[in-house]
Amino acid sequence: MTDLSVVIVSWNVADLLRRCLRSIVGDAAPERGTDLALPGTSWTYDIWVVDNASTDGSPEMVRREFPFVHLIANSDNLGFSAANNQAIASSEGTYVLLLNCDAEVMGNAIEMMLSHMEQHPDVGMLGPMLRYPDGTVQPSRRRFPTLATAYLESTLLQRWFPRNRVLGRYYVADVPDDVIQEVDWIVGACMMTRRQVVEQVGSLDSGFFMYSEELDWCYRIKQAGWKVVYLPAAEVVHHEGRSSEQVVPARHIHFQSSKVRFFRKHHGTVAGELLRLFLLGTYVFQLSEEGAKWLLGHKRRLRAERVRAYWQVLRSGLIEGRHEQDARCA
Repeated sequence: MTDLSVVIVSWNVADLLRRCLRSIVGDAAPERGTDLALPGTSWTYDIWVVDNASTDGSPEMVRREFPFVHLIANSDNLGFSAANNQAIASSEGTYVLLLNCDAEVMGNAIEMMLSHMEQHPDVGMLGPMLRYPDGTVQPSRRRFPTLATAYLESTLLQRWFPRNRVLGRYYVADVPDDVIQEVDWIVGACMMTRRQVVEQVGSLDSGFFMYSEELDWCYRIKQAGWKVVYLPAAEVVHHEGRSSEQVVPARHIHFQSSKVRFFRKHHGTVAGELLRLFLLGTYVFQLSEEGAKWLLGHKRRLRAERVRAYWQVLRSGLIEGRHEQDARCA
């Protein structure tokens, strides 16, 4: 049995996927059948790429340039959670690292994460510091959202009240980002867990097509008594949203409907339904606002695009399964 299984879900970002894989194995790619080992350690690992029906040649690139990678090429886009679960179920690593295809591992980040997990057997989930490509820190640690958080995060209210205590607490703004700390949950661009944890609490909830799946997973892991830890010494560059930005209306729909699903699942049907209706109301307002600006002749092309996007959100009703399924790396 290998020590670590690295799982990467990909959708139409072949160049970023190549960079992601190179950041793990280096420039000298091993031959097919060669055991993979982290440099300077006795730890072994394997890599699993699950491609969600890419049309940009991603599967062919993996087969050609990384023949040692275990490739699962889906004929349909199954979504982020379900695709990860495919590889989690097929792999055998004692530890499992979920890594976005638009992420690049810096230095010996994987070794540092494994060492921390080995030294702290009560840690069930571990996340590194994420950085944007320009080197600035990308916020990646969170407290669990309250209903107040849900009404504010990524809604009109956050636009109107960007600096507020509710979101400050949610984003852990009161704790420095260069300190090892126990948190409620971590952003899923890079997260390491134990096979033991997966066997105890289950894999990702495939009902989350994309977004909030890592929140739900960490919530279940914490409920089972494990710690979730942020390890800033390990660093990963994240080219955020490079898959999801290809389909803007779907990104809005998936993000908000996943938020509704989380609150319905963990806070009850009433809380979830009230949140869904509130969110739909914000899109009615935004559609009206953009339509008025279009009528006034202000940046008409931009306004028309936004009106179409918001109309698609409203047509979805923010109900799971009612919208076109397009997925991200993460």
